[in-house]
Amino acid sequence: MDMGQGLTSAWEAFASFVPLLIGFLVVLALGWLISWLVGKAVSKGLHGVGLDRALHRGGVGEYFERSRWGASELCGKIIYYVGLLFTFSFAFNVFGPNPVSTLLNQVIAWIPQGIVALVIVVVTAMIAKAVRNVVSGALGGLSYGRILANVAAVFVLALGVIAALNQAGVAEAVTVPVLVAVLATLGGILVVGAGGGLIRPMQERWARWLDVAERETSRMNEDSSYQAGKEAAMSRPGAERTGTEESREGASASGRGPESTP
Repeated sequence: MDMGQGLTSAWEAFASFVPLLIGFLVVLALGWLISWLVGKAVSKGLHGVGLDRALHRGGVGEYFERSRWGASELCGKIIYYVGLLFTFSFAFNVFGPNPVSTLLNQVIAWIPQGIVALVIVVVTAMIAKAVRNVVSGALGGLSYGRILANVAAVFVLALGVIAALNQAGVAEAVTVPVLVAVLATLGGILVVGAGGGLIRPMQERWARWLDVAERETSRMNEDSSYQAGKEAAMSRPGAERTGTEESREGASASGRGPESTP
């Protein structure tokens, strides 16, 4: 009697599980197909409107040169995997409330924050590229101009990464230990310097850096003054006539040069 009831209960559980399993597989297959089609359409559409060219002109395209996918393909992949997350969520919801559905719902709820963080990083990278070009162009004549340009770009990019982490909700867990490490390093340097070990070496090094900066700045000013004086001299009304007369006299002298005295 007990064995018969056990078999009946097992059969009823199996019979009730099979429709749920079929529904799960159907939702999974349809969701995968729709996600794949939408991802391909987004990738081709973004490539058709010129997203890759626009990002390349904006300075972000160089980050995708070593990547496996381009910018449009990456966007298509993101759409595809986001669609898969929704597909798995819908598929597991067929079985009712369960831990997998809860986890997937939490991940899906975080996706908008992740997209905004990614946009912040991309925009910040473009700004950092522009800042590096501007600083490098303004200080291109100095030996340390390129270093200052890279430092400025890294600073701007670091601010963007911190903002992105803050948007993603992981800033406190990531930036606080980094900030503590930086402050501890600076504190150690100050302690050693206050003890006297780094005062004289740093004074000499700063003096050398300032001397180099002063010499190169003076050289740039002299070159600018020379170019301005040259352009002013060439722009005078008699400068062109004087240059023409000098060239004629030089040609006449060269023509009389081979003549020999009798």
